[in-house]
Amino acid sequence: MSKGVRKRDFPLGNVRRYLEPGPIVLVSSASKGKTNIMTMGWHTMLEFSPSLVGCMISSGNHSHGMIRESRECVINLPTTALTDAVVGIGNSSGADIDKFAQFGLTAEKASKVGAPLIRDCHANFECRIVDDALIARYNFFVFEVVKAHVAPSPKHPQTLHYTGDGVFMVSGKVISRRSKFRPENL
Repeated sequence: MSKGVRKRDFPLGNVRRYLEPGPIVLVSSASKGKTNIMTMGWHTMLEFSPSLVGCMISSGNHSHGMIRESRECVINLPTTALTDAVVGIGNSSGADIDKFAQFGLTAEKASKVGAPLIRDCHANFECRIVDDALIARYNFFVFEVVKAHVAPSPKHPQTLHYTGDGVFMVSGKVISRRSKFRPENL
C-alpha cells in the first residue's frame, strides 16, 4: 500500500487552480442593441433535466448588467484554436470595444434568446435566468439551457481549463469505463 504523497500548505486564494469546474467558456449577451462577450471559468452544472447551469459573474463585469437586464445569454464552448481570443476577451471590457469585431468572431442569431451565438465555437447553449435569488448577494446566476447546438465532430474537442496566472491546461485524453457504467445510479 502506498504511503501517500507528501503535501505542503497552499494559499487558500489559489485553491481554484485545482478545483476549476470545467472548460473556459465565452458568454455572449445582448442588451439595448449592444452585444458583448466575456471569458468565464466559474460555472457548474446544477441539474440534468431541466439542464441548469450556475455561473458566477462579477458585478464589476460589463456582462453582469447586460445579462441581469435581458435575463438571458449564450454559453459558448471554444476550443484551443481560440486561445488568443479567449485571453484577449478576458483582458478587455465590452464597455470600451466591440469584442466580436476586435477578435474576429462571428455572431450568429440564436433561436430562443436575443443574445448571439458565437459561430466559431464548438458548442452554443442558449440560456435564460431561471433563479435570480443569489445574484445580489453572490453574483451567482442560475440559468436553464433552453436550446443547445453542438458540432458533431470532434466528439471530444480540445478545450481550455484555466489554472490561474495566465496558464491553461488542455483537456486530456478520453478514458472510457462505459462497460462498468450503471445509469440507475444517476
